Amino acid sequence: MRKYTPKDNVQGKSYYNNRFWSAPRVPRQTVAEDEYFSGLLEVIKKSIEPKEAYVELGQMIVHIDPKDNFETLKLLKEQCDYAMCSEITAVDYLAKDGEFEVLYQMLNLKKAKRVRIVTRIRQDQAIESVVPLYNSANFAEREMFDMFGIIANNHPMLKRILMPEDWEGHPLLKTYPLQGDDAAAWYEVDKIFGKEYRDIIGPENRDPAKIDRYDSKRFSRVGYEVPFDADVSEEAKKKPIEYSDTLFVDYNKSSKQLDERR
Repeated sequence: MRKYTPKDNVQGKSYYNNRFWSAPRVPRQTVAEDEYFSGLLEVIKKSIEPKEAYVELGQMIVHIDPKDNFETLKLLKEQCDYAMCSEITAVDYLAKDGEFEVLYQMLNLKKAKRVRIVTRIRQDQAIESVVPLYNSANFAEREMFDMFGIIANNHPMLKRILMPEDWEGHPLLKTYPLQGDDAAAWYEVDKIFGKEYRDIIGPENRDPAKIDRYDSKRFSRVGYEVPFDADVSEEAKKKPIEYSDTLFVDYNKSSKQLDERR
């Protein structure tokens, strides 16, 4: 009987051989050690109650309750000069904790300071859109919805942005196979030709580096041209490359042609 392999994280793989080795954490500092961030945290605490706050790599990271995301970003923009929301994304921790981690990367252009607002939501939980505060959040929240399936309430047009509208699944979930699932393998064939052509055309090749020298359907053989779908198992004879006299002009023969072209 085959050994059962858990499917909660089909993308997980080991990057090291020592099972007792663990990657070192990024050094953390307390907010009290930084004068600017300690003052900023006091301003935030007047409106909301953060769960945790610390400083990593020169930026303050604040963990908040998901219902406070809009009020926190509004406070940072209107009272603390954080005029830019440079990034909104999420991390899939469903297999580990049963939650998504949603983060907002904020930038103060006047003082060149960065703050990251982090919150956790369940898979069936939505989060408030911050598009009314930052226009840059429009595409970022759509991408988060497209890749993770996270819904942003009151978004002006929450729809897929990278994948087709009828695509099945969300590609950045850890339960989504790296090479795509069965629906992804047959998507273009089913969409263009129909499912009855699956046996004729075959599944879509999703390896951009794959080159098959014996495939005379999908690959050009410059200098070794053969008829479409011909058998090329034997070595073909080299043929001289013929260029069109009307489309391609050899400007190296004389400068007169080049002058006329100009």
